Amino acid sequence: VSAEYANYRKRVDRDRVAVVEMATAGLLSGLLPVLDDIDRARQHDDVHGAFKGVAEKLQALTGKLGLEQFGAAGDPFDPSVHEALMQAEPDPEVTVATCAMVLQPGYRLASGTSGGPRILRPARVSVAEPAVPLP
Repeated sequence: VSAEYANYRKRVDRDRVAVVEMATAGLLSGLLPVLDDIDRARQHDDVHGAFKGVAEKLQALTGKLGLEQFGAAGDPFDPSVHEALMQAEPDPEVTVATCAMVLQPGYRLASGTSGGPRILRPARVSVAEPAVPLP
């Protein structure tokens, strides 16, 4: 009976962690459009006054909850974390498929129940293939 109870407790604890992670992922997924708007405002240097303070607090909170932004031009293309929306001109500088431009950054939750990060949204990118030399 003691072993059964111990197994029950482990399962309940594991389920509790999974529920918290799912709730956090759901909340953060809902905030992604807001974070996109803040990023666009920053790109146009349009974050001032009280809005700047709110934006900084929101990004600090999402970071504390484990949200990470990813995807940069020059990253090797990985279909498990990138979504190819466009194909760029072949690039003689690259040897593998490479993210030429990030159209929308991706977001992941730092640690999932499987031990690795959980992708909330893939980075949407333009992909450059290696240039094939003509014979």
